[in-house]
Amino acid sequence: MSSETAKAAAGSDTITARIEALSCFQGAPAEFWSAYLALVAEVTGAGLALLALRDTDTPSGAVKWRPVAVWPSQDGAEPSPETRHVAQAALEAAESCLASGCELRTVSATGRAGDGGVLLAVRLATGNPADRCVAACFVPRSTPDRARSLLSALQLAASIPVSYQTGRMLAQAKADVGQFANVLDLMVLLNAETRFMAAAMRLCNELAARHRCDRVSLGWKVDEYIRLQAMSHTEKFERKMDAVRRIEQLMEEAMDQNEEILWPVSAESSVIARDHEAFSRELGVPCLCSLPLRLDGKVVAVLCAERGVTPFSPLDVGQFRLCGDQVVRRLSDLKRTDRWLGARWAGAARENLAKLAGPEHTWAKVGAVAAAIVLGVLLFGVAPYRVEAPFLVRTDKAMLLPTPFDGYIAEVMVRAGDVLRKGDTLVALDTRDLLLEQAASVAEYERYLREAEKARAQENLAEMRIAQAQADQARVRLDLVKYRLDQARIRAPFDSVVMEGDLRERVGSPVRQGETLFRVGRLGDLYVELEVNENDSDDVQANAEGQIAFASQPGKAFPVRIVRVEPAAQAKSNKNVFLARADFSDVPPEWCRPGMSGVAKISVGRRNLLWILTHRTVDFLRLKLWW
Repeated sequence: MSSETAKAAAGSDTITARIEALSCFQGAPAEFWSAYLALVAEVTGAGLALLALRDTDTPSGAVKWRPVAVWPSQDGAEPSPETRHVAQAALEAAESCLASGCELRTVSATGRAGDGGVLLAVRLATGNPADRCVAACFVPRSTPDRARSLLSALQLAASIPVSYQTGRMLAQAKADVGQFANVLDLMVLLNAETRFMAAAMRLCNELAARHRCDRVSLGWKVDEYIRLQAMSHTEKFERKMDAVRRIEQLMEEAMDQNEEILWPVSAESSVIARDHEAFSRELGVPCLCSLPLRLDGKVVAVLCAERGVTPFSPLDVGQFRLCGDQVVRRLSDLKRTDRWLGARWAGAARENLAKLAGPEHTWAKVGAVAAAIVLGVLLFGVAPYRVEAPFLVRTDKAMLLPTPFDGYIAEVMVRAGDVLRKGDTLVALDTRDLLLEQAASVAEYERYLREAEKARAQENLAEMRIAQAQADQARVRLDLVKYRLDQARIRAPFDSVVMEGDLRERVGSPVRQGETLFRVGRLGDLYVELEVNENDSDDVQANAEGQIAFASQPGKAFPVRIVRVEPAAQAKSNKNVFLARADFSDVPPEWCRPGMSGVAKISVGRRNLLWILTHRTVDFLRLKLWW
């Protein structure tokens, strides 16, 4: 008896050790589930163990359970009829098990009498609320008491997947933290460098050492080509070397496709890697990784890593990508500034001219052709000259609508641009506190009146006068509350349009007394205010005719007439302007509102075409070069 007890205790210790080992399992999910089903089968003495997952992503939307792992493993062999029968019974019991947490059924392995057993099923906790997973096992020839005992043991083992998933997440988080720490360490080293070549060499050396690469090279984009800048453990190299030329070809292949290229190429990859294949074959480098470095979405450099034996894993590529994204801006800044002053000026001028002219110098070509065609017209032709100035539509009658008292915005009825009639409500303030205060004031007023009547009945003149005074105070407070209730709805003082104020996103927010909520202006009496540059102030005079075009209706022009020009200049947008008032020659359009803007062109006579095009420059030179 003692021998059997010792064996049972040893078996229990073994199972406990396996459970602890499985909870700390670090392998792939497929290996874990195989080991988990084997453990479940050993604990329960089952002849078949199955893991089922509920799949709701079906064309019909129906719930479907599918087996994802089976013990013992079939290894590609056709399952036996008994196995299929028990598996089908387990899938049928999975839905009820999911609802109740566990399930115990008596089933037959073959569907015939005499082959009975029990099916044990428990819902598994995987740590992901979206997963609906059930583990089931078939135990042949089991008594009801033993079946219930085995179901309890199976429920205890249902928490093992949570421990496994938690361990995987912790390991992944630890790996991510390690990657970020590695990148931060590298950035500290690069930030300490003040020269581009030193930083590039430090980057290549550090990446080669940390990722066990035979060589890491950095190439920079120069004139649409890649030029090798640095190689790990190589202080100087000749650009005419065959290896340098081949490395640049690898980098250009990655740059042209704007893709990361790994060699050997995976079967599902669609990148072209002919240069990588030739480099690997001819120079005997089994593993290659070329990674474009992008700045503001454009490829500016390429990082190429070589390794002798071990292929580059997705983790290695992700680490390279993270390092590249962090260091590319620092390297770009050093590349731009680590030159003598003339080279920096030339580079800046070249970039600006490239943006202006385009890749094919289209503007230069068009300008040359146009200059040859219109040169004669410019010398002898004349055309109407119009002074251009921005404008705003204004009204003489505008009003600011402030907050009458401290409170909260309850409702906003209008937005900027809405047309109002006199008495229309713009915004309503929260009156709940005022209503409570009104009720309290009414009650207080009535109480003091009753006290005054009581004192009069008792012929207590002093108490009566005190109560009457308190009643007067309560009545004044009540009048004040009623006044505020009346002012809680801010209304339009006249027919107008909302010029400023959009409080729709401030509903429920507090406002202070006197805070401006809206600015409204009359629809009539509209005029145009022009900002005339001081260079054109002599040309624009009263009674001059012109046209305006609104930003919202650029295809329509409306005639205006200058009424007056302010005699004093004002500083706006780092320049001096003269404000000119102009009236509409015709009735303004119905959609015209105060605050609308656009461009005005005022006719000031006819001028020579060449003068129209060059007088700004001539005036500037005269001002700067006079003596």
